[in-house]
Amino acid sequence: MSKFNIAEAKTHFSRLVQKALLGEEVIISKDNKPVLKLVPLDKPKRPRKPGSGKGQILYIAPDFDATPEAFKDYV
Repeated sequence: MSKFNIAEAKTHFSRLVQKALLGEEVIISKDNKPVLKLVPLDKPKRPRKPGSGKGQILYIAPDFDATPEAFKDYV
């Protein structure tokens, strides 16, 4: 486990990310108190499937694609 204060973490951020990606626990402290743990995100357990949300949208307003009146000058 590596511990760094915020100033060190800002200076060596790329190196800390690399350490975390290699499995090392990286702790970032403020005023000598741990406040963050830098860890890699877990990969999705299964791949996304197109169309998996079909039927879940219950309502779309008829004017969904309409440009609001106040924005007509910007289009």
